[in-house]
Formats: sequence, structure tokens, C-alpha cells
Amino acid sequence: MADPAARLSRSWRFVPLVVLAAAALLLLSGVLAGLYGERLYRAQKAREVGVQAEILAVTVSAAVVFDDAATAQEYIGALRANPEIEAAGVYDATGALVAGYHRAGAALPPRLPTATPPVFQGENLVITKPMIEAGSVVGTVHVRSVLEPLSRRFSRYGVTALLGAMGILLLGVLATAGAVLRRANNELRQRARALSAANDALRVQIEEREKAEEALRQSQKMEAIGQLTGGVAHDFNNLLMVASSGLDLMDRTKDAARRQMLKDSIRQAIDRGASLTRQLLAFSRRTALKPAVVDLATQVEGMRVLLDRSLREDIQVQFKFAPDLWPVEVDPHQMELALLNIAVNARDAMPTGGLIVIAGQNAPNIDEGELSGDFVRIAVTDTGGGMAPEMVTRVFEPFFTTKERGQGTGLGLSQVYGFSRASGGDVRIDSELDKGTTVTLLLPRSTKALTSLEPDAPEKEPERGQGRVLLVEDDDGVASVVGEMLRELGYEPVRAASAAEALVVLDQQRPFDLVFSDMVMPGQMDGIGLAREIRRQRPGLPVVLTTGFSEAAAAANQDGLRLLVKPYRIEQLAAQLQAAMNDPRAAG
Repeated sequence: MADPAARLSRSWRFVPLVVLAAAALLLLSGVLAGLYGERLYRAQKAREVGVQAEILAVTVSAAVVFDDAATAQEYIGALRANPEIEAAGVYDATGALVAGYHRAGAALPPRLPTATPPVFQGENLVITKPMIEAGSVVGTVHVRSVLEPLSRRFSRYGVTALLGAMGILLLGVLATAGAVLRRANNELRQRARALSAANDALRVQIEEREKAEEALRQSQKMEAIGQLTGGVAHDFNNLLMVASSGLDLMDRTKDAARRQMLKDSIRQAIDRGASLTRQLLAFSRRTALKPAVVDLATQVEGMRVLLDRSLREDIQVQFKFAPDLWPVEVDPHQMELALLNIAVNARDAMPTGGLIVIAGQNAPNIDEGELSGDFVRIAVTDTGGGMAPEMVTRVFEPFFTTKERGQGTGLGLSQVYGFSRASGGDVRIDSELDKGTTVTLLLPRSTKALTSLEPDAPEKEPERGQGRVLLVEDDDGVASVVGEMLRELGYEPVRAASAAEALVVLDQQRPFDLVFSDMVMPGQMDGIGLAREIRRQRPGLPVVLTTGFSEAAAAANQDGLRLLVKPYRIEQLAAQLQAAMNDPRAAG
């Protein structure tokens, strides 16, 4: 039997090993617990700073959207209460700094990609949060917080390990950290509630501002519509007055010369009304242009006689065109009207005479917003009195004019604007008081061959015809006048008030030689639909369409149909009917 002392001695040999193992285990436990605590601390710190960054992103997003840097700075300044926040910055969607602050010796955090995870940079933690407004990212918020110094953590963990009371100390640290965190969370919740209330108040202010802006826009729109309709009514009432009084006077005189003078006045009023309509359509860019490739120098030089008639003798006109000027593809008549409108405005700006210079030169490689490519620049410069800056910004508005009442409609430069934009170019104006004005047209260069332009044929007596014409017109007044014109030309007109009625008449009455139809009519079928149906059922029956509506005219041109634009004269009507009857395929 072994000696008890020996057994005790053998047992004590293992005590140091047990103690060492226990110490090692305690040390290892302490290290592991320290590492785990450090991980918990970093995660908690990341959550804490993340909450602050997210609250900042929510509260400051509206201020960023409305470019309210002062409010954004006020929100971000609230973070100063937390001494661990070293720096913070708010950046918009383009990366520009909107608001920020940093403590002494620290710099603003750099802009990082949107929604990055927490980034630990040495003794600092950087949190990046996106700012989202109405489902869209409008910028980012970056917050940098300091961590506990490494020496302090090492000292705390080392002393705890050496004393063997890491568990108790760790629990105390965790309890203290929990209490601090609870206090911080309580403070953050209180601040979040305050910021949320401020954000709600800001949203209410934004909604009220949006309502006020919408009301202002609506008011401006109604003012523009009122100005436009008032100007149209004024000019058309003047034209109607000329026509109405002329007809009354014609009934009261038998003098042939006086009746001819009254007829000329009425015709002039009608032509002015048609011109006014064309100017309105040109401004809205809804008129159907007839482009041709032209040599600008030749085309403008051909306007010399027209300009001499339109301008006074005390105004001199000079042409300066580059010898290698590129061709352009434009409507020649609209271009001449645009230059004439500019020249007339220049004339009125020089009551005592002066000089107008029309210059043309190539403008290659233009890249300005919507304009890109090669252009030809036509500049019309006068030596008049010029305009103030507030006038220059409004000259292209319809019915805006600086002339005395009754001396202009205010549509001249609006026609120039509409022509240039419809031609794929632009118009600019430079003016200075007492130094004159320059209006510049930019027209796109054309690489096509020049179009051969035939001179206008002289007016002649309308050619008489014969045959039955189905007149499709829903307006009684127009139908009555056009019916008389057809009878005057030798035709036998039969009226239908709609496309559906026209098809019934074609089926039930004896054959017709031609169909003359309005394009815009009530019912499910318009003039183009009627022409297509006639083409399908009676391919040999000619059809001529007429309209005063520019979009309908463009549709007829696309279908290859014959078209007579309102208002038209009896000579034009006769020519179209004869052409259609001589070439039925063009109408069917």
C-alpha cells in the first residue's frame, strides 16, 4: 500500500501544471473575451454612428433637393453635441459638398460610394449613408467618429488579464457601456423626434411652396393665353371690319372704279388674314414647310427689289456673303418672309435712316445644346437705337412689340423663330441701346444638290371645266360659296355634309367626275379616310382635298393626295381641279 505522503507529493506535482493551465486558460479566455468585446464594441459603435448618419440623411435630404444649404448646415451642426463625432459631410448627387463640419485638426471625410459598409480607418470609423427622396438617391451623408485609443484598450485588457478578474471587469465595462449606450440612445431618440418634427414642418413648407409655384405658373400661362387671344382677336376684328364695311359700301355704289377699289380692299384684308394665320402657324412650328436646297447668296440677292419696296429711301442695304457659302435646305418663301420681317423691324428702329447689313458665312462644327454639326450663319445688323436687355428676352413672344399701337402685330420675329426651329436651326439676337441690333439665323448645312426653283407663273383667267363634282363640306357657309365657285367654273356641284353621306351619294346617284372634300369633318371618317375609301372602291375617280389645318395638310402630303390649302382663290381651285381630272392617278 502506497504512502499517503507520497501520494500527496505526487498529487502536488500536478498543481503547478493545473495552475499554469488555469492561468493560460484564464489568459486565453481573457484574450478571446477581449477580442470578442472589441468586435462587439466595433459593431455597436458602427450601429450607433450608423443610426446618427441615417437620421442625418433622412432629415437633410429635403434641404439638399431644394438647394437649402443653410438648413442642411443647421442639421449637421446638431452632431457637435456628440464629442466622438470628429467630422461629417453632406454631398449632393454630383459629389459637391453641400454642408459639413470638422473639429480642430481633423478634415472633412472624403466622398465614398453610396451605401458602403462601415469603414474602420485606424482610430476612426467612417459611415456612408445614401439620401433618398421620392425613391431617388439625391446624395450621400458621411460621418467620421473616433474610437477608443488603442493604448487604453490594451491597458484595460492587460490589467484585467494579469489580475485574473477579466470576467468581472469585462462585465463592469459592458454594464457601463450599456448604460452609456442607453443614455446615448435616449438622447438620440429625443433628437430624432425633434428632427422628425422639424422635417415634418419643412415638408409642410415645401408643399405650400409647391402650391404657390403652381398657382404662379398657372397665372402666367393664363396671362400668355389672354395676350395671345387678345392680339389675334384685335387683328382679325380689324380685317373683318374692312371686309364687312367694304361689302356694305359695294351695295351702295354703282361706280365701277369705286367698286373695284372696295374689292381690292376686301382682297387685301383676306390676304392679310391668311398671312396672319401663316405667321401663327410658323411660330407654333405646325405649318407645312416646302423645303428646297438653295444657294443663300443667290436667294437673298434676289430679294433686293422686294427689300427696296419695303424699306425707305434713307435706308441702305448691303450684302456680304462668303464666296464658298454652303447650301441649305429650307422653305425659300418662309426664309424670304423671315428676312423681310427682320429687315422691316430694322427699318422701324431707324426712323432717320441708317444701314442694314445682311451677311452670310459658314459655321462649322457647332456643338451648342440641341445644335450639333455644320451650319450657315446669316446675320442681319442694323444701326438703329437697339433694345434694353429686358426687351431682348421677349422679342420672340407672339404679339410682343415695342412699336406704337397699330404699327405692328408683334408676329414678325415670332415667325422668324418658328421658321428657324422648324428648319432644324436656331435664331439669336444681340442688341444694345444706342448701338444697334443683330439678328442671327443658324441654318443646317445641306450636302444635297441645289433645287431648281421655277418662277411664279403670272395670274391668268381661271380655266373652265365641266362635269359633276361631289362637294363634301360640313360648313353651310363654306359649302354655299364653294358651290358658286364651282358653278362659275362650269361644274355641276352636288353637296354632302359628311364622309359617310358622301359614300351614300356615290352609291345612289349617277357617276361623278371628281370629289372635292374638306379634310376635317365631324363623324368617324375624315377627308383622308374618305379619299382612301374612294381609292379602294373607285380607283379611277379623282379626289382633291382642302383644309386650313396644318397638321391635316401634312398628313395629306404623306399620303400623296392632292391638296388645296385654305383660303384659296378661284384660279387656284380651277387649276387643282383640272390637274386632278387630267391625271386621275395622282388623286387615287
